[in-house]
Amino acid sequence: MAFYQFIRSQNLPVCMDRVWDFISAPANLQRITPPYMGFEITNEDLPSVIYPGLIITYKVKPLLGLKMTWVTEITHVEEGSFFVDEQRVGPYTMWHHQHRIQPIPGGVKMDDIVSYVPPFGMLGALAHPFLIRKKLREIFEFRNTALEQVFGRFE
Repeated sequence: MAFYQFIRSQNLPVCMDRVWDFISAPANLQRITPPYMGFEITNEDLPSVIYPGLIITYKVKPLLGLKMTWVTEITHVEEGSFFVDEQRVGPYTMWHHQHRIQPIPGGVKMDDIVSYVPPFGMLGALAHPFLIRKKLREIFEFRNTALEQVFGRFE
């Protein structure tokens, strides 16, 4: 079994409350996901903020334009500081995503720590360097740009 971590940090020139209010609202996920992924939240009664135990269902096209269901559960929340989502159904064998924010001079540092096991065993491990990791980088680069459009660029 191949296990990987992907870590991305970004500094934003705003206060903790503004960043937390944005990232803890499930409806904002679509705004920070590349359009080509066809990301669509399918929950009928989506709450305005996350909470431990929240199940969020999506349709997404992670590869080759094939639409699939992705289900995540918000497993941990420390209000104003961090939350964790874990895949329950979806493209990965295992997915654990920590979203952490902390104050820094002039703004907020946001860290995404994704721990994951690709699908398809050894085939997934072989595809990881040139397909899966590349795709994650691309998604998080889009996310960084989208967050800069919302909050401005940290100088």
